[in-house]
Amino acid sequence: MSLWVIVSVFAAFMQNLRFMLQKHLKSTKLSTGGATFSRFLFSAPLVAVMAATYLWATGAELPAFSSRFFGFAMVGGVTQIIATACVVALFAQRNFTVGIALKKSEVILTALVGLAVLGEAVSLAGVIAIVIGFVGVILLSDPPDRTEATSIRDRLFNAASGYGLASGLFFGFSAIGYRGASLEIASEDPLLRAMVTLSFVTAWQVLVMLVWLRSFDAGEITRVIATWRVSILVGITSMLGSLGWFTAFTLQNAAYVKAVGQIELVFTFLASYFVFKEKSSAREVIGILLLVISILVLVISL
Repeated sequence: MSLWVIVSVFAAFMQNLRFMLQKHLKSTKLSTGGATFSRFLFSAPLVAVMAATYLWATGAELPAFSSRFFGFAMVGGVTQIIATACVVALFAQRNFTVGIALKKSEVILTALVGLAVLGEAVSLAGVIAIVIGFVGVILLSDPPDRTEATSIRDRLFNAASGYGLASGLFFGFSAIGYRGASLEIASEDPLLRAMVTLSFVTAWQVLVMLVWLRSFDAGEITRVIATWRVSILVGITSMLGSLGWFTAFTLQNAAYVKAVGQIELVFTFLASYFVFKEKSSAREVIGILLLVISILVLVISL
């Protein structure tokens, strides 16, 4: 199995843990902005220490990078903040499994953004896998409390699907931004390129979130710090997950990475059932199975 596949599965697992912690913070203590900020505040210093330690241990020098690096990284950082906020808000609309599944619209959207921005096309098998997964997302967007009289428009275009599609779109832009940034770094070491990109991005995200919360929700900064016991865990899982994603983006087309990353839904389903004691409908289970099938099609075809 290719390294990028293994790294993508690891990243998906860590991301699932991080969203579990953020769901807890959102439901008990923090606003959407605060739960989003908790991810970046405690991960940024950890990432900086990790990158410095790696440079020291390997004896490598900080690699050179072009001015385009900053554009890609800054756009990726801001769009990831928006996407994360959409997912956190989505948890208030649907259960944990469905919330994460709706976010997976990012796969097809990442493919489209990647083609438009980086000119990276997807193979026929990749398109088939992505379409199968997208059908699963449509099934999952259907509200659980609908009646027979509920219109198709209301069933597909509701607050939950809106948050899900918005998060998918912005996660797609962030993935392409991060891949574009990593490709601007002059190094053959994919891990070093991932660390350099991640160090800059997380520092930038903390600055953006500090300005935002200070301007519109100042008291929330203090509340995030007060939840440090859980928020530190959010930071650690965020750091490990992001390192996995950034490394995978360095090695492979971002759309393929995101497609394999849908394995997160398996972890999510288990967490929803065993941790949050939430139940999924038969339709939701079918939607999740379609997403898993799309991953298998993609992995086998590459």
